[in-house]
Amino acid sequence: MTSEHFDLIIVGTGSGNSIPGAELHDKKIAIVERGVFGGTCINVGCIPTKMFVHTADVAREVADAQRLSLTGEITNVDWTDIQRRVFAERIDPISVGGEEYRRGPKTPNITLYSGTASFSGPRELTVSFSDANSDADPVTITADNIVLATGTRPFIPDVIKNSGVNFRTNEDIMRLEKLPNSLTILGGGIIAVEFAHVFSALGTEVTVINRSPHLLKKLDSTVVERFNEKAEQQWTNILGKSFQDFRTTDDGSIAVILDDGTEVVSDELLVALGRIPNSDLLNLSTGGVEVDSHDRISVDEYGRTSAKGVWALGDASNKYELKHVANAEARVVQHNLLHPEDLKKLNHTNVPSGIFTHPQIATVGLTEDQARVYEKETGRAITVKVQEYSDVAYGWAMEEGGTFCKIIADAETGKILGNHIMGPQATTLIQQLITVMVFDLDARLVAKNQYWPHPSLSEVVENALLGLEFTGPDPAGIQP
Repeated sequence: MTSEHFDLIIVGTGSGNSIPGAELHDKKIAIVERGVFGGTCINVGCIPTKMFVHTADVAREVADAQRLSLTGEITNVDWTDIQRRVFAERIDPISVGGEEYRRGPKTPNITLYSGTASFSGPRELTVSFSDANSDADPVTITADNIVLATGTRPFIPDVIKNSGVNFRTNEDIMRLEKLPNSLTILGGGIIAVEFAHVFSALGTEVTVINRSPHLLKKLDSTVVERFNEKAEQQWTNILGKSFQDFRTTDDGSIAVILDDGTEVVSDELLVALGRIPNSDLLNLSTGGVEVDSHDRISVDEYGRTSAKGVWALGDASNKYELKHVANAEARVVQHNLLHPEDLKKLNHTNVPSGIFTHPQIATVGLTEDQARVYEKETGRAITVKVQEYSDVAYGWAMEEGGTFCKIIADAETGKILGNHIMGPQATTLIQQLITVMVFDLDARLVAKNQYWPHPSLSEVVENALLGLEFTGPDPAGIQP
């Protein structure tokens, strides 16, 4: 078995691929990727899904045009052309181009291995090659530093794997040969509700089966209540039920057998029951790398694992499963590799999240339930305002109903504790509130000491801020 030593080995080509910038051009680097170059976000996650989501958004707007005194209809959904536009024209060339770049003359210090890496000793990896190179012997590579950016994969329960039925995950559902007439989705989290929106908007009969009585159960209670009401109007939800078994019908459809004995039959089945770390593929114990109770790679505040010279970032080691968090961690780890005498800490404060279902949802900070705990622990009262889109001029013009901006703040200090927006452009509107939190600005000053364009949609945030009830003198010096 051949062996080669490197200054740095990076396992995973998602956010880990951003580490080898110009600052590391003088280092000998190996990159190992077991799947498609570029990782989850660009190939099967954030980017292609949002291209499908935007298409679905437009279709749903047409379907809902009657509320604006318009009559419209989608006469054809060209599924094949949607795929061409998303994958053939955009996504696939980016992945191919990224791999060619890493193999090409512009990065001569980098060696790219297409295979699966696992520890065979401290700071030593054995790379077993993928099917395309299955005749090639494994190679051993060592390095002064190793970065594990290995991500996650869909969780598939044994009852589904062993059932023999055909099922889809987020990794292949967008590449179906044709748009299905019917689709069953297992799960009630982000992936489930985003694909429920996409397929239902494009004309598929969608049924979501979820063990919990609520979709998106971990979000703020107002979001959960309002979103579940909206979801019921768009697709069929079977909530508070568990699947027991699966079978393929005589005509090739898939039947999901529930715990009450009923069956849900559809053309396709999407499993969206969460994701699990790829840590089990790495033989971590041999490398001295520890994992936590959720099988995530354990890291300290600087991104270091329990093994000297081994680092981890992104979904491999954090709980967020968000690309912007992985990118931020990659920047920190890169700095720490370059400046071991001046280590920077990973930043996990005020992490926002966006859910691109219908309506769009954005959130950052504490839920109201969490803020009530804060209130008890600190003895400081909180103030909460739920501002309806329909009560500001542009939301009124849009004929919005049930959509809102919710802000939670410390009633004494004016410090914002949490923000939750459900409605058009929620993920854009929340950015100004993230800024307020990061820079620790007083909500009263933010509301009153700047202009808010009228009649823009941003007034839903302005009025939410103005609706908070604070104690003590107003630092803006203006009465509400």
